Amino acid sequence: MVDEKTVKKIIKTYEEAWVGQDVDKILSIFHKGGIYHERVLKEPFRGHKEIEEYWKTKVVKEQSDIKFKLLNYYICGDVVIAEWDASFYSNIENTRIRIQEVAILEIEDHKIKSLREYWHSEKQSHQS
Repeated sequence: MVDEKTVKKIIKTYEEAWVGQDVDKILSIFHKGGIYHERVLKEPFRGHKEIEEYWKTKVVKEQSDIKFKLLNYYICGDVVIAEWDASFYSNIENTRIRIQEVAILEIEDHKIKSLREYWHSEKQSHQS
C-alpha cells in the first residue's frame, strides 16, 4: 500500500515537472518501464524513452505559461486517483487552454508504474 507522503511527493514532482517543463523531473517519478497513457483511446507511451519523447514534444514545444492546481487525491492500496485543474498557453493554437483532469496512478516502489489520464479541455476567451 502506498503511503500519503509518497503520494504527495509524486504529485508535487509531477506538478513541478509540468510547470517547469522538466523532462528529467517527470522521468524521475516513473519506473523505467512505466506506462503513460495520455489518451486512453490511443496507444500509451511505454518506458522512459517514449515518455521523454512525448514530453519533449507535447509539454516543452507545444505548451508555455503552465498553471496547475491540485483539487483532490484519493488513495486505495497502490492506486491513487488525483484530480486537478490546469491551464497553459498552446503554442500550436495560439490560445490559452484550460484543462480539468482525473489521473489514475498505479504506484510501485515509490514510483509510477502506470498513469492514465481522463480530461476535458476548452479554449479560454481571456487570460487567467
